[in-house]
Amino acid sequence: MAVGVFDSGLGGLTVLDAAVRRLPDVPFVYFADSAHAPYGVRDADDIYDLTTKAVSRLFDEGCDLVVLACNTASAAALRRMQENWIPRDKRVLGVFVPLIEAMTERQWGDNSPPREVAVNHVALFATPATVSSRAFQRELSFRAIGVDVEAQACGGLVDAIEDGDMILAEALVRSHVDALKRKMPRPQAAILGCTHYPLMFDIFQDALGADVRLFSQADLVPDSLADYLDRHPNMLGSGTTSKFLTTGDPARVSRHATSFLRHQIIFESV
Repeated sequence: MAVGVFDSGLGGLTVLDAAVRRLPDVPFVYFADSAHAPYGVRDADDIYDLTTKAVSRLFDEGCDLVVLACNTASAAALRRMQENWIPRDKRVLGVFVPLIEAMTERQWGDNSPPREVAVNHVALFATPATVSSRAFQRELSFRAIGVDVEAQACGGLVDAIEDGDMILAEALVRSHVDALKRKMPRPQAAILGCTHYPLMFDIFQDALGADVRLFSQADLVPDSLADYLDRHPNMLGSGTTSKFLTTGDPARVSRHATSFLRHQIIFESV
């Protein structure tokens, strides 16, 4: 009954940790493609190839349902995977859906015409690949009108977080927020469009100001996943053991993961 969770590195642990608390009886298999991180500076074909290889491994681990806890993979690869790659008895979900639902206050299956929403000025902080894909703006435009989205590509931030350099990461956050504010001085809301970024939630909030509502997928995905499994209990796969897999150095990845989550995480090499 395992569920797979995939990220290019350690950012997806923010989603996984919240999902484990929400669904304590469900085993999760986490796959970190640390050897190829970060994905945010790669082209779409490269991201697609790496993502399908990782998801295939999670299928092999008995995960019939896989969550792409990586915005870059969700933006650059998921639609292509859904069109011609995912087997009929498997499902791969991205992390955009709960975010769009929260911002528009409407369910994903609601196909009524786009309508006005409460928030009109939105800052999007994401990797360069996610920003260039315009996937978030595309999905939002299907459901909402009158929303101005200003995207800021946060170059270097994922690398700093993966390396555990929180001093550099904080400096980069403040620099990227300053750059965003030069383009949109008064955002009403901000989206942390990379699952690494919730690790810097308090820094983003401080830099943006207390009056800016911050949307984090780590807060939104677990409830959405629980609802999906309630509606599709057959998608719990045959796997029964929780584990952590990485293409990188398992000792190094384990050390950083343990530091991030403040409890011991042991990765296995793949």
